[in-house]
Amino acid sequence: MHKQGSSSPLAGKVVLITGGTGSFGRKFTEIALRDHGPEAIRVYSRGEYLQYQMRQEFGDDDRLRFFIGDVRDRDRLRRAMDGADIVVHAAALKHVPACEYNPIEAVRTNIDGAANVIDAAIDVGVAKVIALSTDKAVHPVNLYGATKLVAEKLFVQGNAYVGDRSTRFSVTRYGNVVGSRGSVIPLFSEQKATGELTITDQRMTRFWITLEQGVRFVVRCIDRMVGGEIFVPRIPSMRITDLASAVAPAARQRVIGIRPGEKLHEVLLMEEEARHARELEDCYVIEPELHFWETARSERGKPLPEGFRYTSDANTQWLTGSELLSMVE
Repeated sequence: MHKQGSSSPLAGKVVLITGGTGSFGRKFTEIALRDHGPEAIRVYSRGEYLQYQMRQEFGDDDRLRFFIGDVRDRDRLRRAMDGADIVVHAAALKHVPACEYNPIEAVRTNIDGAANVIDAAIDVGVAKVIALSTDKAVHPVNLYGATKLVAEKLFVQGNAYVGDRSTRFSVTRYGNVVGSRGSVIPLFSEQKATGELTITDQRMTRFWITLEQGVRFVVRCIDRMVGGEIFVPRIPSMRITDLASAVAPAARQRVIGIRPGEKLHEVLLMEEEARHARELEDCYVIEPELHFWETARSERGKPLPEGFRYTSDANTQWLTGSELLSMVE
């Protein structure tokens, strides 16, 4: 566990997190302040009430700063990033139906916002910027996934815009977060009282990661990134029927059919990416197909076999119901 003054990549650094009042932002702030000894954490988000709640939650820690602002506002981002060493970009519109119904808003936040973060970070000289992405960016079947795919491309290629400056950009991509807002687990918990859980398809599988695991993975990636990588953690899968049985073993499961924009199985790494990816002990690293990468690479790892793809149904790691419930707790 990292403590203040340790070798943590956050130790003594000023860190700004966009979307800082969300589930990830709050957990990141908690773990960073407790274990990693940053000089300051700047929470950048739109909602003053959520910032007020977060102030109450964290007390009077003088390392915590709050900036009201939107990633759509490049000038405000520049002001908030001034003097920051690291930016974690977690802000996004991510509710799939809401993005489908409000596509232009999703583009303005998830794509234009990503471009603004990149431009502002280069302008003020932030050293490292890492963006959070999702399995839905791989072979996207909904607008949310499509916007996150574009955001990934922007962050990888952002390294080519830097020129002789020191800013570097990388991406983390992972699956469902256990118990986060919008997760199926809170829905199943609510339905438990009715005695019936709604299942979209009995064959469905999903990757799972806890908030804390996600935060610790992002911190490791900040430490190891040299710019241009997409980091994919090696995490377990679970069948949706097993998840439902774990949450409500006595409830009946009613199949309602796959919803628009939903996949039967998740993909975190596709065959085309595997050709320029490496396997490390805890993750896969998708390397950029850019001329500078051969000299930039920090960890070689093992090449992946031809045709390799990392999917939730063909995973080698599987969660039991009790293991998932312990993750929730």
